[in-house]
Amino acid sequence: MILDSLTGINFTVSNIISLVPSQTELLYHLGLEEKVCGITKFCVHPSAWKKTKTIVGGTKQVNYDAIKKLSPDLIIANKEENEKAQIEELAKEYNIWVTNVVDLESALQMIKDIGVITGTGAAAEKLTQQIETSSQDFHPLMKKLRTCYLIWQKPFMTVGGDTFIHDMLSKCGFENIYSHKTRYPILEIKELADNNCELLILSSEPYPFKPKHVFELQRQLPGTKIILADGEMFSWYGSRLLKAASYFEALLASINDDLKHN
Repeated sequence: MILDSLTGINFTVSNIISLVPSQTELLYHLGLEEKVCGITKFCVHPSAWKKTKTIVGGTKQVNYDAIKKLSPDLIIANKEENEKAQIEELAKEYNIWVTNVVDLESALQMIKDIGVITGTGAAAEKLTQQIETSSQDFHPLMKKLRTCYLIWQKPFMTVGGDTFIHDMLSKCGFENIYSHKTRYPILEIKELADNNCELLILSSEPYPFKPKHVFELQRQLPGTKIILADGEMFSWYGSRLLKAASYFEALLASINDDLKHN
């Protein structure tokens, strides 16, 4: 069944499958190595788990047979990252907790909820406090920049105003020029020039943009500053948030320095 309330959880969690990379890393941070039995092929943190845990397919295509062999008492999924039909099929046999993270606040609540479900409430509460403290330490851009954040090419895709990435961009002081759109809009590069895009951020995931892409796009957008960014820092909403603040601090300091000299 799909669990819709923490009060409805009246069983002991001892055999967990995670279908979300950032939440897999969270489970590791909460000290649940002995209880996690299955992860996806995209769960790259911690790296050692790729060898010690059963791979149950991907985030969009799960392996039902692999999951059945593990007999999980809890599967942790996410509304955006996993396919609704597959989760509903799994819910016929297993307990499913589906998270829905759209901003930093809901990410912190997700961490607390998973702490309660897995019996690691104290560790989860400590983690959220650390994230809140660290996120207060960095200073946003000295002036807002009209920004586009690319997550894919062929076709080029960006992020709308109802996404977690958008919230992180906003907290850094970037003005997302696609904030009026929803989810992940497809765009043409010409649009960026027409919309006076001042900064183009190329993410390292899910599409792995490289320096060659900066060079190629810079020829089409000579008046736009183009940079590469660590996509995990902008899109992973578990314990990775502990590292995000210091990353953003360095990134924004570099951009602010450029602004001072231009």
